[in-house]
Amino acid sequence: MCAVTRHLLLTVDDAATQLHELGVRRGGVLLVHASMRSAGADARSMARALRTALGPGGTLVVPSFTPENSDTSRSYLDRVRGLGDEACAALRAAMPPFDAETSPAPAMGALAETVRLTAGAVRSAHPQTSFAAVGPAAEKLLASHRQDCHLGEDSPLARLYESDAQVLLLGTGFDRCSAFHLAEYRLPAPLPRRAYRCVVAPDGRRRWWEYEDVVLDDGDFAVLGDDFQQEDRAGVIRSGTVGSASSRLFGIRAAVDFAQGWLGRHRPARR
Repeated sequence: MCAVTRHLLLTVDDAATQLHELGVRRGGVLLVHASMRSAGADARSMARALRTALGPGGTLVVPSFTPENSDTSRSYLDRVRGLGDEACAALRAAMPPFDAETSPAPAMGALAETVRLTAGAVRSAHPQTSFAAVGPAAEKLLASHRQDCHLGEDSPLARLYESDAQVLLLGTGFDRCSAFHLAEYRLPAPLPRRAYRCVVAPDGRRRWWEYEDVVLDDGDFAVLGDDFQQEDRAGVIRSGTVGSASSRLFGIRAAVDFAQGWLGRHRPARR
C-alpha cells in the first residue's frame, strides 16, 4: 500500500472515530450541512468517513438546493442587482432547467455534491429545494417531495423528523440549519405565502413554472440557534471537532420543536 493511500485511510478512519465520539448513531439517519474548508479535509474522504460512521444500515442526507435556475431566488436577485433589462433577460434565457439526475447544486458545497454524485444516491424531485441521500432509507425519505412544497410536511424534512434523524453542522453555523424551516410551516395559520418561479422541463421542453408556497426566511436562524444552544438543559446538542471543524450534532425533532416555539414568540407580526 502506497504512502498516499495509507494517509487517506487514516484520515477517513480518524474522522469516522471523531464522528462516533460526537454521537453519530450507527444505522441512523443523518442530515449534514458541511464546510470542507473549515474541516480541512477533501469532500470525498469526509463522505467516506460519514458513511463509515453510519455503517451499512445508516443513511446520509444532504441538501442539493438549486437557486441557480430561479429568477425569484436570493442568489438571482443578487446577481442582477444593477444590471439592465437586456442583461437580465440574457441571464434568464441561459438558465438551465432542473433535472434531478444531472443538475448540479454548487451553492450547497463540495460534500453535498459528492454525496449527490455517489453511485446509488437518490435525489428528491423538487426543482428548487431537493435533497440527495445514500443508504437503505434514501428512497423512502425522498420519494414524496411535492413540487410546490419546499421544506414542509410534503418534503424530506418531515420524513427526517418522523425518522428521528440527527443533524450535523460540520464547520457551519445554525444559520445553515435547513431543519428550522420545517418549523416555519408548523406555525399557526394563516402562514404568509409568496410566488416562486423556476425553469423546468418535465416533458423535455424548457419552460418557466410558477407556484406558491410559504415565505421562507432564515434571517434569524443564527439567533434562533444560539438560543437553542443556550437553553439546552438536557444536553441535546453535542459539540466537538471533526477534522479541524467545530461541529454540532443534535436530533432534528428537538431542533424543530424548539424552533416552532421560538418562531411563534419572535415572529408574531409575520404570522
